[in-house]
Amino acid sequence: MTGASGRSDQVRKLIEVWREDAGATYHSWFLWDERIKNFRSIRRGIQQVVAEIEAGTFGVAYRGSSLETVVHSIAEQRQIFKGADHAFLWKPKLRIPDIYESPTNQRAFGRLLHNCVCCDTAEDVIGHIREIDGLKIKGLGPAVANMLYFLHPTLIPPFNTAIVKGYNALTSSKVKLGSWEQFLAMRSGILDLNDEFRDLLSNDLGAIGGMLFDIGSGRYPAPPPIEDAAADWYARLDAVREEARHLSKAQLARDEEDRSHSEIQAWLRDLGIALGFRIWIAANDRGRLFNGVPLGCDCLEHLPDQIATAPGADAVRLIDVLWIDPQEPCVRAAFEVEHSTSIYSGIVRMLDLALSGGNLDGIADMFLVAPDARERDVRAQMARPAFSRIADLNMAYLPYGELASHREQIARFGTGMKAIRAIAKRL
Repeated sequence: MTGASGRSDQVRKLIEVWREDAGATYHSWFLWDERIKNFRSIRRGIQQVVAEIEAGTFGVAYRGSSLETVVHSIAEQRQIFKGADHAFLWKPKLRIPDIYESPTNQRAFGRLLHNCVCCDTAEDVIGHIREIDGLKIKGLGPAVANMLYFLHPTLIPPFNTAIVKGYNALTSSKVKLGSWEQFLAMRSGILDLNDEFRDLLSNDLGAIGGMLFDIGSGRYPAPPPIEDAAADWYARLDAVREEARHLSKAQLARDEEDRSHSEIQAWLRDLGIALGFRIWIAANDRGRLFNGVPLGCDCLEHLPDQIATAPGADAVRLIDVLWIDPQEPCVRAAFEVEHSTSIYSGIVRMLDLALSGGNLDGIADMFLVAPDARERDVRAQMARPAFSRIADLNMAYLPYGELASHREQIARFGTGMKAIRAIAKRL
């Protein structure tokens, strides 16, 4: 065992030797001219995987898929990524990874990639990792981190058996393969190492990943461990677990809120379809799942041109549910679901819809849909001077309870807007 100061000096000398070694990954891969070009092509390939999963054309096999093309491109990134495809090869006896035969798991995998393409902070990426981890999809573990590395090289380190071996050897940790939890704890240690020796490494975590790979592959022996090094690893693992517990409690509350909001949107969607209307789901909610089905299923993919090009159209696209005339480019009903969010913003979007028609006579019936207990909040907002002309609109409050009690009968026996108006309360 050596002290922390002496150990730091030894690690620094090791990194210096590694940087000068023409056969090590620093020169053979990290400084390779083609490496940056490969980032662009791999990113495009990941977007293709997402597009095919969203379109339902990805298929049920790894061989010949867009995913095979992406992972093969990663595996060609010199020795460090050799064998990157092993984790994605279909193993029929184990039925892993379970993203080929399970459409639900396949869509979840697509959402992970899509969300990580679109986000740009470590918190967001880790949040999406925790989400996929929570689904416990068989065989879909931190090997996916290699794909995420090519999306966010400054946030996510590359991952494989040799890198894990190198990290364990350098830090006396006990990282196990196949666990996202273990990967996140290892990531925190890699970030600390990278910060300590940033002058010799890079913001791009591929550099330190390459060094760990060379240690794990046996090219260099690791310096002797420092005292209590294993305790540091367990502290990191406990921190990751505690953060997960804290986030899961918060997520449960958010999930309940989202479930209620999404459930009401699904009710209104299905009711509108039963009554013969074309349905628009808010642009930012179309992919949200309720009972495993996207809210935008069987709905319009684009607003009619006359609505999409009218003044205020950007706000109208975000109204939770629109019922559009089956023949004419005209909104017949608009619904803003205010489960626990600001009622004010929903009213403003309704006004944008009304004004887009060129007058305040009201081109649609407008409903603020909220829990029964929020009626006072709805009426208080409507009484604000800013909304003094709201009486000129066909706006009403639709309680959850009334919708829950009568929606099935309305869907079966109702026509047009008469029945839904009957259970709403005028404002």
